[in-house]
Amino acid sequence: MLKIYPMTVGAAFQTNCYILSAGDGAIIVDPGDEGSKIITYLATQRLKPVAIFITHGHFDHIGALKEVQEKYGIPVYAHQDEAKLFTDSKFNFSWKTGRMPVEFNDLSAFNFVCKDEVIELLDQNINVLHVPGHSPGSLAFYFKDADVVITGDALFKGSIGRTDLPGGNHEQLLKSIETKLFTLPDSTVVYPGHGPATTIGNEKRMNPFF
Repeated sequence: MLKIYPMTVGAAFQTNCYILSAGDGAIIVDPGDEGSKIITYLATQRLKPVAIFITHGHFDHIGALKEVQEKYGIPVYAHQDEAKLFTDSKFNFSWKTGRMPVEFNDLSAFNFVCKDEVIELLDQNINVLHVPGHSPGSLAFYFKDADVVITGDALFKGSIGRTDLPGGNHEQLLKSIETKLFTLPDSTVVYPGHGPATTIGNEKRMNPFF
């Protein structure tokens, strides 16, 4: 049985980091800040991370990625169109925060996907969905058996991701949501990059952008 633990990290941006576990294995989604908080939780729960999933490369979703990845030496899954956001703080906007810029000189731990595909981890078939619009390489992760999808900054409760940043595209984001997310069952629980959870059915009926 898949367990999902939402963890809010980063005082300024309140990013949702998710720990998904089955047995003693775990997947970390979007370690955006407070790496020690994430590591402490995993240790307390006696969980062994097997992978890190990144919905997109903006700094508030990858701020603790290096610390967490180096701690566990596990692979990072992200879209290839986000590669420059990992290597250049000008693209991930961390240089604007007044903190240490987030940049990776070595991408050997990254498994870059280029299209929709299925990853098998924790005895789960995880559908990796490319949902560009908020950023060119935004991903959503759909756990069919658990009936949940992690949407990053593509879809929120009652809203959608901003598209005024470089690489953003409003019409593309709407299309991504309609063709990739709204085709999931109405019962699917949506875990967004910020804010509370919702369901696909609720957003199809109530989201003012549609």
